[in-house]
Formats: sequence, structure tokens, C-alpha cells
Amino acid sequence: MNLSIIIPLLNEEESLQELHKWIVAVMKANNYSYEVIFIDDGSTDSSWSIIEQLSAENLNVKGIRFLRNFGKSQALHAGFAKALGDVVITMDADLQDNPEEIPDLYTMIINQNFDLVSGWKKKRYDSVFAKNLPSKLFNWAARKTSGVQLNDFNCGLKAYKNAVVKNIEVSGEMHRYIPVLAKNSGFGKIGEKVVKHQARKYGETKFGMDRFVNGFLDLITIWFLSRFGKRPMHLFGALGSIMFIIGFLSAGFIGFMKLYKLYHGLPYDLVTNNPWFYISLATMVIGTQLFLAGFLGEIILRTKNNEERYKISNEVNLNN
Repeated sequence: MNLSIIIPLLNEEESLQELHKWIVAVMKANNYSYEVIFIDDGSTDSSWSIIEQLSAENLNVKGIRFLRNFGKSQALHAGFAKALGDVVITMDADLQDNPEEIPDLYTMIINQNFDLVSGWKKKRYDSVFAKNLPSKLFNWAARKTSGVQLNDFNCGLKAYKNAVVKNIEVSGEMHRYIPVLAKNSGFGKIGEKVVKHQARKYGETKFGMDRFVNGFLDLITIWFLSRFGKRPMHLFGALGSIMFIIGFLSAGFIGFMKLYKLYHGLPYDLVTNNPWFYISLATMVIGTQLFLAGFLGEIILRTKNNEERYKISNEVNLNN
């Protein structure tokens, strides 16, 4: 199979039939064998009924329905697990991603041997202050932190080799950082393509300003996981050692000063009256806590079990 097209969605009943018709036209024009996997992330409108209708009319259409809203990362994870195509395309369901970009993305994966190609919505139709400026700041921080030189981490239109989606773990809200996850997994040939951005035709955006706050927090998380996720003791142990050194030096300074004053017959205060006593005590306690955090991290890493991160209530046309 040439293509798997994965489309996570939440309450997009108005756009699904039009999007399906558009995708099918592109697939037929290019003679692709394909599957379209819709993942209904807990919609409360008639989205699932439309997916069932489309799947009955077109056996290439498949659907996964979550019991409730679990988030885009979980939806992509479920779609990746089911994808059969040599090339996997992800796109949003709101008609802002243009299916006519798919052939070029496919060609870049197959002919130019990219592991992943990310879309870049260079010209956007979003509000400048609500999305454009925060997005530019977010993308700048993501480039500096991750080392992946993409202009638009948030673009939902991306293409992957099948091996990439089968070897990365997308959880939490990490869908923004799939290129970083791919790089950390050893898939280093990452490209970018300018794609058309369509103005939203139906409904309202499901994302608010809070996604950028969460995005920066996730960026810190993925930086930590990429550098210390498999060796947490390297970070916490190093910080704990620094705290211990400061604590012992402070305690040594207190002891030295007391002995010095005793030797020379000078008056001295109680140890607890010396501010260095509290510095020493605090840093040694912090050092102990950091060491414990490192040990706990190592234990959790070695004993963790894969948790079920979402619940599926229905599937259509999925037998694998």
C-alpha cells in the first residue's frame, strides 16, 4: 500500500465529507493505493456517524472512535499503530490542510529518501496576535532547544516513512514534537516543504492560547527526556553532588572557624547562630533529595509498564 492518511478529529461534522471527497480525488488522480484512518477523539456531534457512512461507501476509509477526548497525541498514536502504508501522512480534519500537497510529500519520502517531511504554513490565515506571533516564538524556542531546524513544528500536515511511526512513542501532548522524537530515535533525515494554508471553512478552532503555554512546558519535558530520559541519575546525581560539595564545604568552614577561635582564645557564637550552618544543612538536604530523585527515576525506568493511554469504543474497516 502506498499511503496511510491519518486524520485525528474532534467535532468536525461539517468538513468530513468534503475532506473525504477531496482526498479520494487526489488519490485517484495519482493512482495511489491508500487508506484513510479517521480517529474520532471523543466528538459530541455526528462526526462518528459520518465516518461510519463514509467507511460503508469506501472500504479504504477506516475509523477509530475513542470513548472520550484523550487528545491529539493519543489519536495519532492509535492511527500510527494501525497504519499499513509505506508512507504515512498526517493532516487535520478542518480543511486547513490541503490534500493536493500529498503527492509532493510522498515523492520527497520515496524519491529523496527523507525519513520525515514536515509542512510549513509560510502564509497563514490565522489571527496575527492569537496564533501567528505566539507560533513564531514557539517555533524559535523549539529550534534552539531541539536542534531540529524546522520553521513550523505545529503544522499537522506531515509525511513519514512507515518505520518512523512504528518506532516513536507519541504521548501526552508531544504531537508537536514528533520530528524531535524521530530525531532522538535515529531518524535524522528530516525535511520541510512549504504548503498551502487554507482559512477555516467551518466551525471554530479547538485550540486556545493555553496550547502554547503547554507547548513550552512540553518542550522542556522533551529536552529533558532526550538528554536524560534513559539516565536520570546523570542529571540528578550531578546536581546532588554539587549540593553535597557546597554543604560539606560550608560545614568545614564552620568547623574551621570554630577551631580557629578556640585556638586563639577568641569569643565565638553558637554554631546555630552562624548563617553558614543553615546553608550547609539546606544544601545537604537538597543534595540527598536529588540523589533520591535520581535513584527513583532509575528504578521507575527499569520497572515501568506500558500503560493504556486511551480507550477505543468502536472501529470500522480495521482488521489488523
